[in-house]
Amino acid sequence: MFDTKTVSVEWGGKTLTLETGRIARQADGAVLATYGETVVLCAVTAAKNVKEGQDFFPLTVHYQEKFSSAGRIPGGFFKRERGATEKETLTSRLIDRPVRPLFPEGFYNEINVIAQVFSYDGECEPDVLAMIAASAALTISGVPFMGPIGACRVGYVDGEYVLNPKQNTALAEDGRLDLIVAATQDAVMMVESEAKELTEEEMLGAVMFAHDNIKPVIGAIIDLAEQAANDPWEIDASDDTSAIKEKLRGIVGDDIAAAYKLTDKSARSDALNAARAKAKDAFADEEPQTQMVANKAVKKLEAEIVRGAIIKDGTRIDGRKLDQVRPIEAMVGVLPRAHGSSLFTRGETQALCSTTLGTKDAEQMIDGLEGLSYERFMLHYNFPPYSVGEVGRFGAPSRRDVGHGKLAWRALHNVLPSHDDFPYTIRVLSDITESNGSSSMATVCGGCLSMMDAGVPIERPVSGIAMGLILEGSDFAVLSDILGDEDHLGDMDFKVAGTEAGITSLQMDIKIAGITKEIMEKALEQAKAGRAHILGEMTKALGTARTDVSKHAPRIETIQIDKSKIRDVIGTGGKVIREIVAETGAKVDIDDEGVIKISSSDLDQIEAAKKWIQGIVEEAEVGKIYTGKVVNIVDFGAFVNFMGGKDGLVHVSEMKNERVEKPTDVVSEGQEVKVKVLEIDNRGKVRLSMRVVDQETGEELEDTRPPREPRSDRGGDRGGRGGDRRGGRGPRGDRGPRRDGGGEGHVPDFLKD
Repeated sequence: MFDTKTVSVEWGGKTLTLETGRIARQADGAVLATYGETVVLCAVTAAKNVKEGQDFFPLTVHYQEKFSSAGRIPGGFFKRERGATEKETLTSRLIDRPVRPLFPEGFYNEINVIAQVFSYDGECEPDVLAMIAASAALTISGVPFMGPIGACRVGYVDGEYVLNPKQNTALAEDGRLDLIVAATQDAVMMVESEAKELTEEEMLGAVMFAHDNIKPVIGAIIDLAEQAANDPWEIDASDDTSAIKEKLRGIVGDDIAAAYKLTDKSARSDALNAARAKAKDAFADEEPQTQMVANKAVKKLEAEIVRGAIIKDGTRIDGRKLDQVRPIEAMVGVLPRAHGSSLFTRGETQALCSTTLGTKDAEQMIDGLEGLSYERFMLHYNFPPYSVGEVGRFGAPSRRDVGHGKLAWRALHNVLPSHDDFPYTIRVLSDITESNGSSSMATVCGGCLSMMDAGVPIERPVSGIAMGLILEGSDFAVLSDILGDEDHLGDMDFKVAGTEAGITSLQMDIKIAGITKEIMEKALEQAKAGRAHILGEMTKALGTARTDVSKHAPRIETIQIDKSKIRDVIGTGGKVIREIVAETGAKVDIDDEGVIKISSSDLDQIEAAKKWIQGIVEEAEVGKIYTGKVVNIVDFGAFVNFMGGKDGLVHVSEMKNERVEKPTDVVSEGQEVKVKVLEIDNRGKVRLSMRVVDQETGEELEDTRPPREPRSDRGGDRGGRGGDRRGGRGPRGDRGPRRDGGGEGHVPDFLKD
């Protein structure tokens, strides 16, 4: 019934299998990819016709993780997969970015790529497998895809590159790299990474290692296509725009060249719009199809003029040299109530960043295939339309916003202090208030400064820079700190972030069919110099992290208690810890190891909670003076709580040096008193004294009473069970008088004469 085609290859110590023909047979191309026990299905469908007037390529990629793939039921009220999570959004972008440039210019048919995870073994990561499945499905679908591509993950441990490590362990312990690379047989198409300060040579080596290990995957996809590929689509020849372009060159060529010499973005935009309007008027009487071709020709003419000036003369749009960074101005402490803030401006790109410090209960809970996890560092990026002087949608973050924020997160994540050294939850918020090139790298710089302003003791400051590429035949130029127009008209977006010690993040996207090792090496070298320059400008605003957190931030103090005391601090049903929080106003978090974090913006509240907890867990010391509170009065004395969870008895005879008839003549419930520990019996019962302590100063007084006889010298046979301490017992229930004069309550043995 099924015409199933399958290919397998040994890859990274496991078997990679690609299968088609059994599942999703109505899609144009569908591949079931299996690696270990992780299984991803990718289905590709393409519209057979182009919508009238459409002049862009509508490629849409969706990646979805099924909770059933890991044997889990989703959390939340609905108990089903809902909107895309951050990881699903980022993985969709990982698939989209390397395949989009591999479709021919002028191909505008809508294509839908859906990758779904149906089995996850906890070892083989589904994101890279989904990239491979998508490439295979596109390759066999018949659409004009100039692939295939392959993909892999690379780690770096003890100076050795590791193929396909588990995602959440790639940077664990000795690991220093989590890198994803996508490439064709001949060239690298995309790089996404997080690193622990790798050198340029180590990072380049990782990319080349990935490319070498991707080639067997590409071979397997080609083998599958040879067995199961659909007939290739017949594509209409793209319109020859050369004649129209030359006509436009005579009409608006000089206007476009003059516009791109204007350094101000607004002025340049106005001049370009005027040139485009002039070109449109020149073809106003032509057929609609000719008008659309003319519009494309104008864009090609713009690209040709800009790219030619850069390659031939080394002249950039704003007059800078190829390796020159725009003027930078950095400020910190710009928002008075934020825990930390900065305003980072580079040319016409500006990021207003703030850092907020929170306690453990502010951590982000992530419900993923591997179960619940918690993240203490968050970075959120927002790109409002006013930042580019436009009217547009404002609201929920777009895929681009999520991707740019994650790139900045990766750049900063590995310089953060450990949770033990800095027990805060950290949220960095970047609002882009102006944009003309690389707002994500402005977020790295501004986010770093805002954390330093908040007192986050990062290891070293991080800067970031965006590099561009103009490639014409064998000639190329690498551009530092690209403008928005240079990004739009160029061939590469190459972003590098790091400290003075090395790279913490690298991202690369290209618009051509790959770049060579030589170009990457040049870009990394030039980016290193640019990062160093930017770091120098950042240190003018703030060179190192502040030594203390903001007065508006919560203070956190950590204490360690014995595990056996945890239940005492929590109390039955949480009664004790709730009482501590309610009475002191401080937040108290305790973990299974006995680590207690006490937090509040008021130091007095922290100290009160700390003393309370210490009173619960510490052992009373004989001879030491404590401050306590009377919690219960009985006929023979008063019980005093003097160490949070500890009570002791002040016998009526220990209240004053003179005789006291009734305890209520000396103390009242709730009264604060100073007491000295006289004795702790083997059952933990505590005998206290007020009379030997000055109730005003808390100083110990000289005991003027004659010493008591030792217990061992107390006379009299205690007799049997009824023994004679209470005057003796006769028959059951016939008790003699109490020596203390009677009254209610239990008197510990060591308090009875």
